[in-house]
Amino acid sequence: MNFKILGDSDCPLVHIELRTDETIKLERGAMAYISNTHLEGKMNSSKKGFGGVLSAIGRSITSGESMFITHATGESEDAYVGAAPAIPGKIHCLHVDANKQYRLNTGAFLACDDSVEYVMKSQDLGKAVFGGTGGLFVMETQGEGDLLVSAFGDILALQVTRDNPIRIDNEHVVAWDAALNYDISIASGTFGFTTGEGLVNEFHGEGTVLIQTRNIHSLADAVRPFLPSSTSN
Repeated sequence: MNFKILGDSDCPLVHIELRTDETIKLERGAMAYISNTHLEGKMNSSKKGFGGVLSAIGRSITSGESMFITHATGESEDAYVGAAPAIPGKIHCLHVDANKQYRLNTGAFLACDDSVEYVMKSQDLGKAVFGGTGGLFVMETQGEGDLLVSAFGDILALQVTRDNPIRIDNEHVVAWDAALNYDISIASGTFGFTTGEGLVNEFHGEGTVLIQTRNIHSLADAVRPFLPSSTSN
């Protein structure tokens, strides 16, 4: 993918250059501008026909991902598209191939090469009960190419080693190496009431976890007391 990140570090967008008939996939609603580019909404599934419809519906119900994804195809050698995340924060490129795949938290996906897919992978019941990274399912990349993810705030990479497992607040996780093992648990006390924390992911093995430095649910909780409340007549 031939791209560059424009704007300031807090509210960037990605400018992607396309050649004739070159296609990329965008998160639904992420397009900011286009030139000489054809946009088409398609079912968010690698399967065809009725099976693809069922897969897209299942993905939407079980993981919170959109049923549709936008395909942007260049119509000339100087085509381009601008894509902007829904929330302020960094944009980061992950390269996936036969030796490196990732799992994505809900809402992390922004764009990818047409040669990259992200598919549903089932989680065990314990992870599904605690949810937060896809409930019954989590998204895992396949194929080879570039994948762009977005975060609320900055993106930091934490290294997990066999001697150094890491516990990370569920709401701060963006993506992680698919080879890592992980468990979801309560941070402390009864649903974290004693510390103010909620669910955490504990990662084991060898690999990288990308985290975001801000938590959008914490922001919502912080501003909620200042929002006007509705009153009935």
